[in-house]
Amino acid sequence: MKTISIPYYTSSLELHIEEENLEAVITSGLDSFDPGMGEAELVEKALREPVGTLPLCELAKGKKKILLVTSDHTRAMPSKVTLPILLKEIRSGNPDAEITILIATGLHRPTTVEEQRRMFGDEIVDHEHIEVNDAFDASQFVDLGELPSGAHFHVNRLAVESDMIITEGFIEPHFFAGFSGGRKSILPGICSKETVNENHSYKAIADPHSTTGVLEHNPIHEDMVVAARRVNVAFILNVALNGEKHVIGAWAGDLEAAHAEGVDFVRRHSQCQSLRGDIVITGNGGYPLDQNLYQTPKAVSTAEACAGEDGVIIMCASCVDGMGGENFGRLITMGSVDEIDSYLSKIPPRETIAEQWCPQIYSRIMKKHKVILVTTFMDHELIRKANMIPASSPDEALEIAYGIKGSDAKVVVIPDGVSVLAVKQES
Repeated sequence: MKTISIPYYTSSLELHIEEENLEAVITSGLDSFDPGMGEAELVEKALREPVGTLPLCELAKGKKKILLVTSDHTRAMPSKVTLPILLKEIRSGNPDAEITILIATGLHRPTTVEEQRRMFGDEIVDHEHIEVNDAFDASQFVDLGELPSGAHFHVNRLAVESDMIITEGFIEPHFFAGFSGGRKSILPGICSKETVNENHSYKAIADPHSTTGVLEHNPIHEDMVVAARRVNVAFILNVALNGEKHVIGAWAGDLEAAHAEGVDFVRRHSQCQSLRGDIVITGNGGYPLDQNLYQTPKAVSTAEACAGEDGVIIMCASCVDGMGGENFGRLITMGSVDEIDSYLSKIPPRETIAEQWCPQIYSRIMKKHKVILVTTFMDHELIRKANMIPASSPDEALEIAYGIKGSDAKVVVIPDGVSVLAVKQES
């Protein structure tokens, strides 16, 4: 018998599995990577050696209004480490700059002051000017035309009114944007609901290039880059994290060039050849990414690459905040997976419903795979309405899966499905 820990909420769950059933345990190389220096040292080094730009302190000279865009409460961005360093660097070159920190929420709910204190620390919350993007407040946005896909581009007016934009974020594989980080701070980060919805339309999500690890010809990524360039993002700081959410790499400088270096690092250390399993067990990286069901397609998509044609997927996610979105909850429970997909496929890009991309991706996956959701917080009857099978522990879920696939089924475990880039094997 082997015991495997799977990240869950602020702790972990234990899976017990017979060794003869265990095909493989897949983990990201990021978890074992030793950068040879501390988190702050990595960030400071990146700022000293920017990619494709002058140092930030030089770029900040003469700028009056500086906008610093950061991540919201659903992301594990280590802003307690990065923001003080960025602010110090800006002020070393321009001590009189008017700095606004804008929290990039995308379509998520506003980040509370309590969450800001947890993310940034009391010093920044008490002494810096912080704004929170609200995609549903039309007065916050200005129209900057169309993006290559034809989508409207409505961006937070603070971006247009600033003399300089700096963004911070972290890079990991992303299930339809290819990778997170870089340009995503602007779109979807500080855009209106209309712009985010069009960028995430059924047509865009269904494009074969809109998938994990793919940037070239990815229409979602291409719109994001154009959006970030159009508001003249001057400087980015992006980091890579290990499973404990510690900084193990940092890149700063040009929007695309610095992001590309970070993507190359994350790809090299997180990519692996997927191993086929009759049952695939995964988690969504623990808190904050597993706080609702809306976020979980990230890891389920990784599991899909290892689940063969009809493998069973077990997802361990606390879902302490439930569904995570009113539209998502309504759509994922509106009928069978075929009915959901048929309904969504008829929605034109400019009429895209917020959050519809998650039920779209889940429907695609659940047409081939039964999904068992392990949660101790979410109502099990609601899970059944979402076309999933509920379980209260990984061991209970595994017994259910054995009942479907047989007691001799081979099992692949991906403890943190968000951090792994699994390359699907050809049949």
